[in-house]
Amino acid sequence: MTLLILTETSAGYALFKARDKTLLKRDDLAKDAETVEGVCSLMKLKQFKKFGSASIALEEAAALTEGKVTPMLSGMLNDLKGEKKISLAVADPKLGNAITKIPGLQISPISDSTTADLYRAIREHLPSLIPGVMPEEIGTMSLGLSHSLSRHKLKFSPDKVDTMIIQAIALLDDLDKELNTYAMRVKEWYGWHFPEMARIINDNLAYSRVILSVGMRTSAGTTDLSDILPEEIEGAVKAAAEVSMGTEITDEDLDNIKALAEQVVGFTEYRQQLSSYLSARMQAIAPNLTVLVGELVGARLIAHAGSLMNLAKSPASTVQILGAEKALFRALKTKHDTPKYGLIYHASLIGQATGKNKGKIARMLATKATLGLRVDALSDWGQAGEGGKEEPTEEEKMSVGVEGRAMLERRLRGMEGKPLKASGVSIGPTGQRQPIQPGKWEIKEARKYNADADGVSADAQPAVTNGESSVKASKKRKLVEEVDDAPSSKAAKATASSTPATKAGAERSASDDDDEDDEDDEVANGGDQLIAKTNLNGTAERVDRSAAPPNDAKAVNGEAKASKDEKRRHKEEKAARKAERAEKRAKKEAKANGNGAAGSGKKRKVDDVEAGDGGKKKKSKKGSA
Repeated sequence: MTLLILTETSAGYALFKARDKTLLKRDDLAKDAETVEGVCSLMKLKQFKKFGSASIALEEAAALTEGKVTPMLSGMLNDLKGEKKISLAVADPKLGNAITKIPGLQISPISDSTTADLYRAIREHLPSLIPGVMPEEIGTMSLGLSHSLSRHKLKFSPDKVDTMIIQAIALLDDLDKELNTYAMRVKEWYGWHFPEMARIINDNLAYSRVILSVGMRTSAGTTDLSDILPEEIEGAVKAAAEVSMGTEITDEDLDNIKALAEQVVGFTEYRQQLSSYLSARMQAIAPNLTVLVGELVGARLIAHAGSLMNLAKSPASTVQILGAEKALFRALKTKHDTPKYGLIYHASLIGQATGKNKGKIARMLATKATLGLRVDALSDWGQAGEGGKEEPTEEEKMSVGVEGRAMLERRLRGMEGKPLKASGVSIGPTGQRQPIQPGKWEIKEARKYNADADGVSADAQPAVTNGESSVKASKKRKLVEEVDDAPSSKAAKATASSTPATKAGAERSASDDDDEDDEDDEVANGGDQLIAKTNLNGTAERVDRSAAPPNDAKAVNGEAKASKDEKRRHKEEKAARKAERAEKRAKKEAKANGNGAAGSGKKRKVDDVEAGDGGKKKKSKKGSA
């Protein structure tokens, strides 16, 4: 029976034919296969089918690891259908079972421990057994195929190396701390020589560059700083250098200050470069998360979770409070309200919400971010060359994040009732960044202070407007008023004289009535030419009617007649009020007099009783004596 040996290599499929039919039964097989000559004497190449590309090699290798027969291998084995009594040695038993299922192929596969030494010798001397293939090519193909196969097994993409993001965001935080420390040290150190410059220049990078350009403050006037500072700030720095109160320093001191300033400039430039690198990596690894929460917040979430896959496995509630674990456990321990947000609080959408809407937007944003994370982590981007699929465009990659952000912005506008701010990422439905176009929004003018509604004090001078003079008079209440000798008032005096309390009450009521009567007289008897007015502060004001522009004769006569009727009505109302007040006053006084008489009678009775008791006591004393 003819023995064939199937070998899968990184370059293609090789089919060898054994020279000895009992090759697998030999005990000295391992010894004979130690050298190239020995291997070549044991077998010869029957057929070799080379892989067309690396992607094809990956597909074939992936199928063989699963024990499947690919169309390429099946076509190669179909050439053996005409031969009979053939045994085929394979390395994988699963592959041998799959080959037996090929219809029309009469092959007996062999896959046991006897083939291990044979395949070991073939792999060791493979370049010598396959003519036309260089050893360097075999090594390169094997390395590339092993990397591709490992990525395929691990579902790993070189564009999804989240370790780079974790290290970059950690380095960015460290740079911020160190940069702030160095910048403050530079300002404090150089401030002894030129203290005024720290109050003029706030930017740390510009401050350090000015130090490197100027050096001693005495040379500030001759140094061109137009490429560092605006014109007005440059003039202020030069003017302050001429009158500076700082101390003098040596050249050695200045050299050390400049060395530190160079560190600040270098760190600042490197920080900008690192920030750009982090933004690019986030856009490549997690585009949907970047669209929703931004580069920095997304990178901090990935770093806190440990990896992109761990973050994608987390539910939305965990993503929402990620970074607030201390507050969460403290709230659970003390049975208080749990926190509403953690690291996600710094996202631009949550920053644009106000008050109670922050918690709602944080919950919705965490939900959309979780969906985007799962798309970012579980998609097959970066494997287009390996699987034969076309690489999706940037717009297709971030479609989930774009749609989610558009929905969140629409909900936020509805809750806030106003257009969103221009800060943050604004992405349209097409995935392109667009300037924010707020809808119709009307701003009502705020209520202004109305000075005309203010009351005018009594001490103010009379104002004259358009020829009209206004006389402002303040009426003082009379502390003591005399009561008219009307019959009702005389009766009130006679009855009220019995007790001091009733007398005082009568005097108060009489004075109040006189005040009201005076006011009525001022309004009713003001004449045809004066009109009584009262300001908001309680002061009376009379306006001369004659100062008004003249009207026609009919209007004047009608106005005069109306004023007479008004005066007559005032007099009638005044008389009725006086009569009513007099009647009420008389009733009060009569009631007070009745109470006083009853009280005096009771007092006399009590006195008589006490006198009687005293007489009895005296009689009892005399009897005892």
